[in-house]
Amino acid sequence: MSHWKIVTGKDDEFYFLTATVVNWTYLFTSYPYFELIAESLRFCQKEKELRIAAYVIMPNHLHLICSGTSRHQLSDTLRDFKQFTAKGIIKQLRDDHRDTVLQTFKTTSTVHSRNSEYKIWVDGNHPILLDTGEKFLQKLNYLHDNPVRKGYVDKPEYWQYSSARNYILGDHSILKVDILI
Repeated sequence: MSHWKIVTGKDDEFYFLTATVVNWTYLFTSYPYFELIAESLRFCQKEKELRIAAYVIMPNHLHLICSGTSRHQLSDTLRDFKQFTAKGIIKQLRDDHRDTVLQTFKTTSTVHSRNSEYKIWVDGNHPILLDTGEKFLQKLNYLHDNPVRKGYVDKPEYWQYSSARNYILGDHSILKVDILI
């Protein structure tokens, strides 16, 4: 993949970031959980002008290469995304009777959160500005290779919830991305 070249404009500020489930809990292990994240990202693209250049949804975290706008700051969009998805995750966990996982999130909330019964997401996103093509490509490759490194699939494009499918297969069925290379 290193032959790709970034073609964004000068004014674009794309960031690599990670959203992690507390205690690295394996949460995104079935369709409803993956789809909740994908649906929420689609909403953010449409309603909050979130530009996504790349993504991967792993069982206990997700990586994004994305950008906000002057009207919709990236930090605000991510905060809203986490709040909304946390509510949906809690509902899905209740529907699935995953009481042990709910208890973990409840216990974590009592230790680390003042305003929520459950804590799903680790605070912060650790954004890294991708201000050069080299940095962009390094993070893009890292993100796409994540399921391969973990041994889940043999090739990046085999992981259904990854933009590797967009880039390599032209498959935009899960999430459309702003392909910038």
